[in-house]
Amino acid sequence: MASGEFITAIAMTEPGTGSDLQAVQTTARRSGDHYVLSGAKTFITNGQNANLIVVVCKTPATGESAADTGAKGMSLLMLETEGAEGFRRGRNLDKIGMKAQDTSELFFDDVRVPVSNLLGGVEGQGFFQLMQELPQERLIVALGGMGAMERALAETLTYTKQRKAFGKTIWSFQNTRFKLAEAQAAVLAARAMVDAAMVAHLQGKLGADRAALIKYWVTEQQCKVIDECLQLFGGYGYMNEYPIAELYADARVQRIYGGTNEIMKETGRALDVGAALPCTRGDR
Repeated sequence: MASGEFITAIAMTEPGTGSDLQAVQTTARRSGDHYVLSGAKTFITNGQNANLIVVVCKTPATGESAADTGAKGMSLLMLETEGAEGFRRGRNLDKIGMKAQDTSELFFDDVRVPVSNLLGGVEGQGFFQLMQELPQERLIVALGGMGAMERALAETLTYTKQRKAFGKTIWSFQNTRFKLAEAQAAVLAARAMVDAAMVAHLQGKLGADRAALIKYWVTEQQCKVIDECLQLFGGYGYMNEYPIAELYADARVQRIYGGTNEIMKETGRALDVGAALPCTRGDR
C-alpha cells in the first residue's frame, strides 16, 4: 500500500445499510482454507481502481445467519481483486460533487478468499477494528472541511475585490464585508477546534464522542460558509467553471460520509462537557 503497488478501498456501506454497520448482510463462510464471500456494497471510494479491498462482512458459524451475529460476528477480509473469480465492479456512480473521485458498486458472488487474508487473524474483531479508527477518519473529514472553507474564503475575497457593480467593487459594500467577517469568524472557530482535536489525537486522547461532534460541527459550518461565499459571486457562483461552485457541490457529502451528522449527534450525546480538550501552549 505504501509503495503504491496496491490501491485500496474499504467496503462498508451496502444498498440497505449505511451508518448501521452492525446490520451488514455480506457474509464470508469458512470452507476449508478459504472463505466464500457473498454480498454487495455501494458508495465505495476507489471502487473502480482498487486492487486490495477491505471487505466488512459477517463470519457466521454453520447454520447461523448474518442477522443473528450482530457486531460480534463482524470481520474484515482483505480481498485481492486480481484473478478473483466472482468479484465484479458495478457502475461508477454519478455524484453531485466529488467528480474526480470514483465511487462504485461492488459485487461478491461466492468469491474465494484465503483464510490468511482475515485481518487480525481472529474472526469477530471487525467492529472493534472499525470503531478504533473512526475518530481519526472523522477528524480527517473535519480537516477536509477546514481546507475547503479556507479556500472558499480566499477565492471570495479575491473575487469581491476585483468584481465591480454600481461603479465600485463588491468589497466596497458593507454587506459584503460583514458577510466575509462572519465567515472568517466561523473559520477561525473551526480551525481552533480542529487544531485542539489534532493535539488530542496525537496524545491518544481523542474519543469517539468528541470526534463525532467535531465532524458534525465543522461540516455544518463548511456548508454554511461556502453557501455565503457563493452568494457573493452572484450568477457566476452557479457556474461550474468557477472553483466556488465545485467547492459548494463537494461540501454536501461531508455531512453524510464518515457517519451522517445525525448519527454524529447521537454518538456525541453523552459527552462530558466539563472535560476540555488539551490545547495549552505546552501541549503544542
